[in-house]
Amino acid sequence: MSFIGISGMQYSGASLSHHRILVAEDSNVFTSMISKRLKELFDIDVEICRSFEDLELAYDKSSEKVTLAISNINLPGAEKGEALEYLIDLSIPTIVFTGTFQQKTRDQLLSKEIVDYIIKDNIFAVDMLAESVCRFLTNHRHHVLIVDDSPTARALLSTRLRRYNFRVSIAESGAQALALLKTHADIGLMVTDYNMPDIDGFELTRRIRSTIGSHQLRIIGVSSSTDRMLSARFLKAGGNDFIMRPFIDEEFYCRVNQNLDTLTQIRSAQARIAA
Repeated sequence: MSFIGISGMQYSGASLSHHRILVAEDSNVFTSMISKRLKELFDIDVEICRSFEDLELAYDKSSEKVTLAISNINLPGAEKGEALEYLIDLSIPTIVFTGTFQQKTRDQLLSKEIVDYIIKDNIFAVDMLAESVCRFLTNHRHHVLIVDDSPTARALLSTRLRRYNFRVSIAESGAQALALLKTHADIGLMVTDYNMPDIDGFELTRRIRSTIGSHQLRIIGVSSSTDRMLSARFLKAGGNDFIMRPFIDEEFYCRVNQNLDTLTQIRSAQARIAA
């Protein structure tokens, strides 16, 4: 089974049919489109819940774990967002699929630590939803290393990445990061702070690039400094991307995805050449 998303994401592997996915949506058009698309792409049979009562019944009828929920903000019987609150309270990872969206709505959704949100405002919305579903179900393939001497920054980044279903390792210093890279060859992405006491982000990147190329490890630098030259210096040191703090959640996730997509494409090309 293979899939190429509209952003260029690639998936190749076994059927994803073993995942249990609930779709809380009352529109016949969208439930039909979602069901058809996820079935043809990933062999997933979703469970449709057209009301809040249906959602509660679907959850209660089976002890099987719900891997992911796709939910509108409002449902019949839950016109004030109770369905989303219900899913969050049950710790069910949720992608919001909505036609109602304002800045206030966006802030409220992200405060609930949802996986993603997709807006029903274009003909590609269902394809974007399918890609988001695929990412969440397969992100565990990716091992991400966070390097930061600040406990608060480490906690923030790790929480975000684990919410998206990535495997995460944490290093409190550049020296610890180098040690982890030696023992975990499957780490494909490193997110590192610039300002660290033992080895700063520039020097850490230089040392890594002496043995590990961009075709094996992508490196994203982060910093709260206002010095705009940091980005250029980091990229010239061998980094692949750079984000200034405080960054927007959507930007962070997109940058992570783009770097991992590039890594996947490089590995696919290498495999074809080797074959």
